[in-house]
Amino acid sequence: MKVLVLGGVAAGTKAAAKLLREDRSCEVTVLTKGRDISYAGCGLPYYVGGVIPDKSQLIVNTPEKFAAITGAKVKTETEAVAVRPEEHIVEARDLKTGETAEYRYDKLIVATGASPFVPPVPGLELKNVFVMRTPDDAIALRAAVEAGDIKRAVVAGGGFIGLEVAENLAAKGVRTTVIDFAPHVLPNFLDPELSEYVENRMAEAGIMPMTNVALEGVEGSGKVEKVLTSKRGLKADALVLAIGIRPNTGFLEGSGIEMHKGTILTDQYLRTNLPDVYAAGDCAMVSNRQTGKPVWSPMGSTANIAGRILAAGVAGKETAYPGVLGTGVARLPGGLNAGRTGLTETAARAEGYDVETALAVVDDKAHYYPGADIFIIKLTADKATRKLLGVQALGAGAVDKVTDIGVTAISLGATVDQLAVMDFAYAPPFSTAIHPFAHSVNILMNKLDGALESVTPGEYAAGAAEGYEIVDCAQAPTLAGRRFLNPAAICGEVEGLAKDAKVLLVCTKGRRAYLTQNRLKYYGYTNTKVLEGGVTFTEIEGEEE
Repeated sequence: MKVLVLGGVAAGTKAAAKLLREDRSCEVTVLTKGRDISYAGCGLPYYVGGVIPDKSQLIVNTPEKFAAITGAKVKTETEAVAVRPEEHIVEARDLKTGETAEYRYDKLIVATGASPFVPPVPGLELKNVFVMRTPDDAIALRAAVEAGDIKRAVVAGGGFIGLEVAENLAAKGVRTTVIDFAPHVLPNFLDPELSEYVENRMAEAGIMPMTNVALEGVEGSGKVEKVLTSKRGLKADALVLAIGIRPNTGFLEGSGIEMHKGTILTDQYLRTNLPDVYAAGDCAMVSNRQTGKPVWSPMGSTANIAGRILAAGVAGKETAYPGVLGTGVARLPGGLNAGRTGLTETAARAEGYDVETALAVVDDKAHYYPGADIFIIKLTADKATRKLLGVQALGAGAVDKVTDIGVTAISLGATVDQLAVMDFAYAPPFSTAIHPFAHSVNILMNKLDGALESVTPGEYAAGAAEGYEIVDCAQAPTLAGRRFLNPAAICGEVEGLAKDAKVLLVCTKGRRAYLTQNRLKYYGYTNTKVLEGGVTFTEIEGEEE
């Protein structure tokens, strides 16, 4: 069986290698436009910052090594220009000679990936305008920084790659500003209040976020000197475009392959609508595991999983791909890590779920252990079934651990009640006796059961606590001019506080406010609310006395 693979980075090389392990008799040929194959695209920002010291480390496999270990034939600098599915033929151009050749196939795997989106604005031909997609892009940016040519940079795009590039530029001493057209950085990845928290941490780290801003052009004499935006011009020595990517599918025009916004539609077996044609990676759609709807998931993890499943199917061992959860994790500016899986509150409501959420600020390991910090964990659950729908996590530590617990729980349809009593690993260097995830689940269960009556940070920002007296419940008074209550001292009616008074209880993280509410309820107070996350997450001003 002749199998032709178009694309040699993640999905393409994974599919080729897996297929030849399944069926060594296959004749597999990989055509790829670039000079490199199987490179670490997600590692490029870290080469810029010197975390990855040697550029050779970005290349996972050379064409020669890959061919030797897998048995596949690899032709680099060869670009597919047309597909003729009725004849089972792909036309491809040799980029070195310009000659076009025909390649016959029994099965075709399209894994051509995507390219950076370059907006149609003036000045992008100037020196020191960069994208971040291939090893050559990262090598060029790092070389310019190390040559001393870049002191100030603007990164256009507040997604994963943009923020990772910004963090690494800042680590090299470059004053960096991130601009994005969306209302917040990491749009659609986090709920707005968590994105705003990330922006505040960026600013504290000296990386300025500018949102609701459009890139309008670049000015300079031969090289970048000013980046023009819809708000104001920014002095800069470099512009890094990380606005997004577009699928490399233009060559499929007229082939009959069904697409959505240029992205190839596939079924659960990664098959296209055409016989013997499969697709995977950044050029193809998959499905969302929770909603069942087609979704674009341009992630290295998705590409590798899909490539592996696809290859097994081509070899006659069809396995359905249940879909993605939108899982992602990233290291962000300001020493912050972010992770997410499943539906955000925003997405869940848009899908018609009646949801309950909880935002918890919890210790990431035993508080007395060196290096202990906090997690900010937001959980979203369906009120009717009590099933977990989504997890968002921020923190200096292993947010991937929290995220991956969520992946497992959502994939298996777990309820919050099941998660609360799971036997998570504990030792002081790694966790707390009640695991941070379980702690967060307990808070959500208290809300679902009515034991905790609270205001989320998002609700507070929207004015849900207007008319409430803010009461300080921290270990010691921290909000100037506010009434202070120590929960341990509440043994009856609180002097000067009416039983029906509207009271917003605020502490450092939320725990002492909950304990205060619990006691006040026992003594007949009926209108108390707890601010979730306390002043760790939401800035609360004191009152002048």
